[in-house]
Amino acid sequence: QVQLVESGGGLVQAGGSLRLSCVASSRAFSNYGMGWFRQAPGKEREFVAAISPTGGTYVPDSRFTVSRDNTKKTVYLQMNSLKPEDTAVYYCALGPVVSRDERTYTTWGQGTQVTVSS
Repeated sequence: QVQLVESGGGLVQAGGSLRLSCVASSRAFSNYGMGWFRQAPGKEREFVAAISPTGGTYVPDSRFTVSRDNTKKTVYLQMNSLKPEDTAVYYCALGPVVSRDERTYTTWGQGTQVTVSS
């Protein structure tokens, strides 16, 4: 069974940057779309970014960048100019297609906490 492990979260001041990583155990990682989602306390999980197997990206927020290294089976989320409202648990997800709909993803990581102080 495929496993995803996120890392890179932590506490950062507003205006700072963090880079999250997500390592997959799947040998077929390069065939899958990857997504990043986040969930703040009391709120629904929301889409952050997605990247296709060939590197095509969809990132609504220009402060964030998603990338992947298929040789390392890793997807990254670079977050710049962070704001307190970015505070959330960030999850990576793997799926057969690239989508902002969480229902299309079949495997999820355990999440990593990002806290942005004002």
